[in-house]
This record gives sequence, structure tokens and C-alpha cells, in this order.
Amino acid sequence: MTALPPCPSCTSEYTYEMGALLVCPECAHEWSATSDADGPAETVITDSVGNVLADGDTVTVIKNLKVKGSPTGIKAGTKVRNIRLVDGVGDHDIDCKIDGFGAMQLKSSVVKKV
Repeated sequence: MTALPPCPSCTSEYTYEMGALLVCPECAHEWSATSDADGPAETVITDSVGNVLADGDTVTVIKNLKVKGSPTGIKAGTKVRNIRLVDGVGDHDIDCKIDGFGAMQLKSSVVKKV
């Protein structure tokens, strides 16, 4: 059995394999098991106007969004605080909580950094 590398985010030694990814149970960081020895290749996520986004940023929704199961959608101008960048379903790359709607994922192309 080969030892798995520690988490590059929090240096936890309790990483485990989940398919082709390595996962840290302490900080929930996921990275490719086949990454270079220099570390995983990080992708840069930008908002609709090209500003680089980071975990914990506050963004504003720039257009009205329909929400499945809700009679009203998310209106343009809604502020979303404390975002988390993820590799979500499809091209949804922001994980967040929106007041009145709860936890959901957004596309970076429909938000603007505040």
C-alpha cells in the first residue's frame, strides 16, 4: 500500500481516494491524484467582467435567474456573501447560500465581484 500525499490546502495527513480524486476529510479540499509533483494545477475563476474570484468574496448577481421549485427567481442586484469556489455540476463553479433560497450553485458568468 502506498502512502497518499498530505492535503495541499491544510497539510492534513488523513487524505483518501475517491475515484480519480484525492480528498481531505478535514477541509474538504479535492485534487487530482495525477497532479504534478509541484502541486495541483489551479484554475482561475473569473466573474462576468474578468475579476478573479476567491473563496469568501462577496458578489452581486447581474441578471434575473430562474430557480427550480420557486415561484420567484433571484433578482439582479442580489448580493451573495462568502462564496466558495468549487468544481460543480456542469459549469456551475460557485457554491453559496442566498437569503430566501438557501444553498445553491451559481455560474461565475452571472455574477460580478463587489
